Amino acid sequence: MEILGVSFDKKKEPWLKAIKDDEFPWQQVPDLKFWDNEVGKLYGIRLIPANILLDPNGNIIARNLHGEELEKKLEQVFNK
Repeated sequence: MEILGVSFDKKKEPWLKAIKDDEFPWQQVPDLKFWDNEVGKLYGIRLIPANILLDPNGNIIARNLHGEELEKKLEQVFNK
């Protein structure tokens, strides 16, 4: 499993500060294009925060799950 953070920031310095302050250990995608972010457009991200679960082939299997609902989906995916 991998986590990829997609940044919708416009400026590099605030984005780097947020990563440091929040201690994000995962890879980040910072094209600094705000709502024109390429990954955001590819996956139709229109609100932040958002999360998308992808299968190994890159197909979307769930969107914007939180709490217990997210835990159940992850359990389902990893126990197949």
